[in-house]
Amino acid sequence: MKILNVYRSEPDDTTKKLIEIVTRDRESDEFYLNVEKPDYDQLVDKIFAADQTISWW
Repeated sequence: MKILNVYRSEPDDTTKKLIEIVTRDRESDEFYLNVEKPDYDQLVDKIFAADQTISWW
């Protein structure tokens, strides 16, 4: 199972621990929305390539 983690802001320590638990023994990818110009075309491609997408706020 491939999981995509989408971040609205930089993850704190608690969020990082949760991500570690959720993605253990799974393939994972990430996408950051808190950059100057997020590549939304790339985000759409990553969403369709993933089995599960998690948004972290």
